[in-house]
Amino acid sequence: MDPVRLRVAAVIIRDDRVLMVRERGPDKEGRHVGQEYWTLPGGGIEPGEDFDHAVRREVHEEVGLMATDVTYLYDFPYPSGWTSCYRVHVEAGEPTLGRDPDLVCECPRMVGLDWMPLGTLGETGRAVPVMFLAGHIEVNE
Repeated sequence: MDPVRLRVAAVIIRDDRVLMVRERGPDKEGRHVGQEYWTLPGGGIEPGEDFDHAVRREVHEEVGLMATDVTYLYDFPYPSGWTSCYRVHVEAGEPTLGRDPDLVCECPRMVGLDWMPLGTLGETGRAVPVMFLAGHIEVNE
């Protein structure tokens, strides 16, 4: 993990569900055709950009929603860099899958969106067992 690269991630909750992005990892040639995984919307902070603007930009780019309120939660290590996680309230509307403008390949990295039930590991097959969500977020809207 590169400790210099800073990232942001957005926790967007509606009806006891958190919005997650399904992505594909790269293969040996760098094409995004590898193993799929779920992650929070987010990404790298651009040079000169503050954290608040970065999380709002990433939410808009990745899930097509406009953030109305952004609240810092905590920092955590992520495979591609140290990440600051934010609770993000968004305008009404349905999310739409975006595209990463920084990718040079034509293969999509982001391949799906879903509202995943908040839960603990073992509760259901689709509950979000993300340890960094537990205990840090007020779910009641």
